[in-house]
Amino acid sequence: MPTIKLNQQLKRVEIDKFEIDNEIVFNYFNNLPVTERDNKLFKALYIGVLALMEDRISTFLAKTTNELGTELESLKLIFEMKKEIFYKTTVKGTLAEEDIADFLNSYFSEKRLNDKALLTGNIAGNLPKNKTGDIICKIDGNEDLKITIECKFDKSIRFGDIETKDVFTRKMDTAWSQLIEADANRNSKISIIVFDISLVDNSILKVFDNVGYLPSIGFIAIIDSQKGDYKNLAIAYLLARDIALNAKLPELDLNILMAILKRVIKDISEISAIKNLVESNIQNNKEILKQLEKSMLLMEFNQQYLSKFLKDGTLTKKDLLDFYMGDEIKDKFKLIEREINELE
Repeated sequence: MPTIKLNQQLKRVEIDKFEIDNEIVFNYFNNLPVTERDNKLFKALYIGVLALMEDRISTFLAKTTNELGTELESLKLIFEMKKEIFYKTTVKGTLAEEDIADFLNSYFSEKRLNDKALLTGNIAGNLPKNKTGDIICKIDGNEDLKITIECKFDKSIRFGDIETKDVFTRKMDTAWSQLIEADANRNSKISIIVFDISLVDNSILKVFDNVGYLPSIGFIAIIDSQKGDYKNLAIAYLLARDIALNAKLPELDLNILMAILKRVIKDISEISAIKNLVESNIQNNKEILKQLEKSMLLMEFNQQYLSKFLKDGTLTKKDLLDFYMGDEIKDKFKLIEREINELE
């Protein structure tokens, strides 16, 4: 009677009574809480199947047909295999989120915090069809006191400082945009974005190489998942937790005001570039018109949010996201640009 049966109709693997006599496996599960053992068994089976699909595992099996080999060789191969799976498969994002959530919950237990890290999975948040914000941490189980964590193991994510952002270029995710978006989408008090040291853009490392804080925006934490080093995330979380617990709504948020003013100053300085286009040919005159229209749109757009900010004393998370992305003026400019290009 075979131990494993395949249910072709349901596409399921069914395992009959199963036992394994292995000290390493026993000790691993013996050190886990009873409630976590089933999930870890499924994860171990899943990772094992992925490993068997890798070509390199066949070499290992050929060498160890009649013996297990030395413990050092086995551990080294497992480590290398884990790295291959991490870099080559699309599973790395999901596994990273699970590992980070597991680390946080263990850390909460160790520090005797009543916080809970929950994976959001494929559940959309407050923004339509938006799933940004991979993990929600409820402080003391309070639904209204949350920290959002976005995991980005992706070298294409740049820093994205608002001072250098050009809203007329193609839309792309940045550390800034993801922090603001995660906060708005999950309605949290503050957000953290996590990068892996092996998969992080240099524009971020130039600013922060471990833990960084963007006032009124959120934290950046750089971990080393292959070494199991999550200390920077722990530091960022405790700092974010203190802010979430103690921050009060100010009468006037000077950090947001500074962000708006930096954008205004940047846009005003760009107007000076227009004089370099004067007394040029028709094509350059079109570029002059485009630059003028861009500047006028930006000044109106920035004035709109500055007025709202001075009136209310702050911007909502959705307002701050809209201000950062600038999609509204980008769409308006497309129509104006088409009209200018059609000029004879």
